Amino acid sequence: MEGRLVYANNNDNWEHQDVTQNGIVQPLLTDLYQITMAYAYWKSGKTGDTAVFDLFFRQNPFQGEFTIFAGLDECLKFLQNFHYSNSDIAYLKATLPPSIEEEFFVFLQRLNVNDVTVYAIEEGSVAFPKVPLMRVEGPLIIVQLLETTLLTLVNYASLMATNAARYRMVAGKNVSLLEFGLRRAQGPDGGLSASKYAYVGGFDGTSNVLAGKMYNIPVKGTHAHAYITSFSDIGDLQHKMLVDRNTGQERDLLALSIEWRGKIAGLLDTLVDAASDGELAALISYAIAFPDGFMALVDTYDVKKFNSGPLMDPTVGLTARSHDLLMSGLLNFCAVALALNELGYRAVGIRIDSGDLAYLSNKARECFVKIGNKYNIPWFAQLQIVASNDINEETILSLNEQGHKIDCFGIGTHLVTCQRQPALGCVYKLVEVNGVPRIKLSQDVGKVTMPGRKDAYRLYGADGHALIDLMQRSIEPPPQAGERVLCRHPFQESKRAYVIPTSVEALYKVYWQNGKVCQPQPSLKEVRDRVRASLQTLRQDHKRNLNPTPYKVAVSDCLYNFIHDLWLQNAPIGELS
Repeated sequence: MEGRLVYANNNDNWEHQDVTQNGIVQPLLTDLYQITMAYAYWKSGKTGDTAVFDLFFRQNPFQGEFTIFAGLDECLKFLQNFHYSNSDIAYLKATLPPSIEEEFFVFLQRLNVNDVTVYAIEEGSVAFPKVPLMRVEGPLIIVQLLETTLLTLVNYASLMATNAARYRMVAGKNVSLLEFGLRRAQGPDGGLSASKYAYVGGFDGTSNVLAGKMYNIPVKGTHAHAYITSFSDIGDLQHKMLVDRNTGQERDLLALSIEWRGKIAGLLDTLVDAASDGELAALISYAIAFPDGFMALVDTYDVKKFNSGPLMDPTVGLTARSHDLLMSGLLNFCAVALALNELGYRAVGIRIDSGDLAYLSNKARECFVKIGNKYNIPWFAQLQIVASNDINEETILSLNEQGHKIDCFGIGTHLVTCQRQPALGCVYKLVEVNGVPRIKLSQDVGKVTMPGRKDAYRLYGADGHALIDLMQRSIEPPPQAGERVLCRHPFQESKRAYVIPTSVEALYKVYWQNGKVCQPQPSLKEVRDRVRASLQTLRQDHKRNLNPTPYKVAVSDCLYNFIHDLWLQNAPIGELS
């Protein structure tokens, strides 16, 4: 791909290029019918026509009442790099029917987006159905060609950011969230986008190393069960010495760990013989490798079977076996953590990847508190407990009800695949040609488009919460704080209300004009902060997980009458016989 960055670039070149731009995003990342329509427009002499398109969605995802708008930065990068290369033109010549005139390919190769103007809501803002996220204006052929690419850049990004924001709300502000979904994502591009927009939505880090490098997202991780099971017994431990920070001398971490294991077994209500020596060896070796970052997976062995092998069934409930499940790993972890403490190091915590997470987290916290109190090590009681294992929103809500003691959730499959809803359903609809409004009619009122060039405003009440989003024709004066505004349902005549806003926010800014980006582009962290701030403007009942209150979207009286006049003009009149 000439002149375009791809993720596979060798490492020597990464530092000299914009690695946040995916080279796959280019004009040919589109549907064929965009190209064939462009030719038909061109053939029809419509190269001088101008148009306005609205990009919006019709329904909030996940049975919720808000959506987070994301992907705008990638749309702007796409516009900055829009160009049909020589190889693009050669491919189109070989693919399109031979009847396509040569002059059309010359026209395509000369195309640029200098005459396109893009208005958009600020990235990271809450958004609602029917209110355009973006308004794209410019030459008809060009803005038509942008459709599919803009949709693919906004649809998944907004869906993913919304999903992540919902997880953040149910987890609460005091619990960390890590995205662990790369191995389950829809390919490498899906994995990178998931990491990026999970962070935007409120996650604290990712396991995805490339996403960490590209987007400056904190990267977190521990080890897998495979690391534990790669050790069979103490004899597999080739290195056991660690420098004592108190004396500067090397000491035997294995001997210290075994000594501590004997001391605390009774305190933790378990037996040394029930613990796996292979697991202890694995934890010691990992602690030697990362003495200041010792975080251990503790649910590898089902010790009720007396170390017969790794646990194969990760769905154990609240039974005696749940207790046994944790005790080998927990006993071994605590022994190694106490040995590290004696040498001047501080362990980080544990990860639980199976079983009854509420029960096991409470049991682990109880053990940490006992040890902290017994040996006067206050920080030990606060060791971090991370939980993973196919977690979704409902899992977290249930764990909250059970009073879990989990500090951090690692979430993969349900997050990155947006399991509850696989697509947002953004559409890109023509609303004006050559200054003349266009309306799409449908027997399904929800699919009737709102014609013409429109602006959108968010009206706020005295308590600082958003009351309603109001769309109106661009020729109308904007609503003013303190002045009464008639807000109407776009299609139901009887649904209307007067609103006197305390403050008014104009939702659209010009982001692209005259061939360049017009607004300072925020960092990913700034977009993430915007998500948090924007969500705080919504009432809690709009954000709740169960039966949220619908947020109101309205049109001005002028736009209402305009829509319905145009509707009547374009709707066919039936005939009775």
